[in-house]
This record gives sequence, C-alpha cells and structure tokens, in this order.
Amino acid sequence: MIIYPAIDLKNGKCVRLYKGDMNKDTIYNDDPAAQALDWARAGFSWIHVVDLDGAIGGMPANHNAIRSIIKTVDIPVQLGGGIRNLSMIEKWLEEGINRVILGTAAVNNPELVKEACNLFPDQIAVGIDARAGKVAVKGWVEESNIEATELAKMFEDAGVSTIIYTDIDRDGTGEGVNIISTISLAQSTSIPVIASGGVGSIDDIKLVRDAHEYGVKGVIVGKALYDKTIKSDDALKVVTDHLQSKHI
Repeated sequence: MIIYPAIDLKNGKCVRLYKGDMNKDTIYNDDPAAQALDWARAGFSWIHVVDLDGAIGGMPANHNAIRSIIKTVDIPVQLGGGIRNLSMIEKWLEEGINRVILGTAAVNNPELVKEACNLFPDQIAVGIDARAGKVAVKGWVEESNIEATELAKMFEDAGVSTIIYTDIDRDGTGEGVNIISTISLAQSTSIPVIASGGVGSIDDIKLVRDAHEYGVKGVIVGKALYDKTIKSDDALKVVTDHLQSKHI
C-alpha cells in the first residue's frame, strides 16, 4: 500500500476544500514546494497534486507551483486538474510529472485516455470523483449520469495504471474513508484503485491496508495530515508493518 499526501493548489497556495467546495477552503501553506519537501523528508514515496483552479477552468493554472514541486522533491509526483488533451499530458510528463490523472477527460473523451495510455504506458491514471455513486466532473461542479463502476469498466483493457476514487461528500471532512464503495469499485475492475476522501484517523489507513486483497492499493491523505490528527510516522508505520507481515 502507498500513502499519497495531498497537495491541492488554489491561487498558488496549498489548500484543503470541504466537500469539494471552492468557497470553503483552508490555506495550509503559502509555499507548495516547501510542503512537498516536508512530505518527502517525512518518508512518503509519492505526492498527489491537484490543480483546483485548473480543474474548474479546464486548463492548468498553477504552473509555477507545480514546477517548483517537481524541482524540489526527488520522489514521484502524480498530477490532476484541467489536463484534457494530449499536448498537456505530454508537456507535464516532459517537465517531470510521473503520472497524469485524467478525470473530466475520462468522462467526456474516453478515447483520449486510451490514446494516452498507448503513448505513455504506466503514466496515466483515471480520477473517478463521485457523489452517491455518480461521477462528477469539472472540478466536481457538474454531475454526470455515469456510475463510478461503469466508468471504471470502460477502461478495463486500456492500460490505465490506477484509478483514484474519491467520495466527494467525505472529502475534507475527516468523517472516514468510504471503504465499502471503494472496495465495490475495486472489485468491478482489475485496475488498481487508490482510495480518497474522508480519511480522518489511523483506523482509516488500516481499513485501506486491509482492502489490499480486493485491489485497493493506496490511499490519499490530506486534511488529517495537515491537522496532525494522523501523524506521518504513524501512517507510514502501518505500511511498513504490513510489508513486514507479508514476509513473516
């Protein structure tokens, strides 16, 4: 299992939203690169970055902050938010992003996802953000009629490296990860799934760890790490303990 500390960017700053509402944001760091370095020094092996302004506007907006993160840390970075054509995907991969996340594009232009997977193997993820099981797009502002599991199945043989599943109604709340829906999605596809939204305690990390056998391979943690309701050392210990138990 991989734990992905989250850096959500709004106006060049590191923020967390409440249930995806851009008007309910909390600024945690004015320097996203410094925050990324903190996560790397804590021992995390990946960083999850979302360009919130880009997701709303339809094209990347926080270029400088993203570039500074790439240049500052030497661990892999995955990026989503407003990336909706091949040229944008190629640009960010060339600049050093290790995995590009396609969300709105996956709904509106599934052929783009398939083409990108063919051109950039193992570097394309699909972001599935849902309310009550229905996929939301454009920075969670618009809702579609597509079921999360239906969208996942569309890319079964496309070469998608991972699916990032977010329960929007839990995101930023700390009310607990929606492990039931996450496992349900994971069981509907052979693509590895990363859980996101609502992680509020070390027990949530353990729930995701225990869902590994169902295809849930990682978890994104934001507010709980920033507020220190989950300490980095404790979260990472869950991962190392799990790895050690597999070798006993």
